Amino acid sequence: MIIQQEKGEIILEGVKCLDLALTLDCGQAFRWEEQADGSWSGAAYGKFLNIRKDGEQFALKTTLEDFNAVWHNYFDLDRDYEAICDKLKEDRLVASTIDEYYGIRILNQDPWEALVSFVISQQNNIKRIKGIIKRLCDKYGEEICEGWCSFPSAETLSSLSVAELENIGTGYRGKYIKKLADDVASGKIDLEKIKNMSLKDAKAALLDIYGVGIKVANCALLFGFQFIECFPIDVWMKRVLEFYPEGLPECFKGYEGIAQQYLFHWARNNL
Repeated sequence: MIIQQEKGEIILEGVKCLDLALTLDCGQAFRWEEQADGSWSGAAYGKFLNIRKDGEQFALKTTLEDFNAVWHNYFDLDRDYEAICDKLKEDRLVASTIDEYYGIRILNQDPWEALVSFVISQQNNIKRIKGIIKRLCDKYGEEICEGWCSFPSAETLSSLSVAELENIGTGYRGKYIKKLADDVASGKIDLEKIKNMSLKDAKAALLDIYGVGIKVANCALLFGFQFIECFPIDVWMKRVLEFYPEGLPECFKGYEGIAQQYLFHWARNNL
């Protein structure tokens, strides 16, 4: 990967397997918006980014400092997705899916934001999830730039009442978010410690959290805690698993989460 600085932008060359629409709008992150010019704007880790693809290059409106500190890891640019996809394509179904939807990556999101976001996602659709999270950030986050605020901290959300959380549309999930914020802010729940556990122990720790079930835990582990081997199962993936009566194929091992994203996208569009 070649990195250049031009006119206030970071230009990336040689990045393989990154489709912005498929990655940013597939249901793993909820703060990205496609712009009229085809670029995407979003926020993570308290930073704003606009990113677009120009031919074989990606142009990021950010500083080199923020690129190195946030966006390089956020887009998982050190992982060889080309080689991983070649390995996954040993499975016939995934092979056809990768050929059709090539370019899905797993974003390395902030554990706190991912966990709260997937608590909000329970019994919800993507449009509504995005609306709730936008209201949460606009009302309680800190301004990053015009029109964009940071995701509010655990300390900020802990200072709110359940009613205040419910008033932005969280519904019954408000009480879950309040308890989670209280426990993270007090140190009772240590998200960084969970991130460094084994997958088995990390999953058990998340399932001990009030309001967190298996689907929320698995999604948070994959998208916020960087457990790339985690394989979330929802109604779509239950249908997909019917194609694998003997279990997941060996070629998925270690990259189950990447395979899951391709299969999930295929299922939503074909089943």
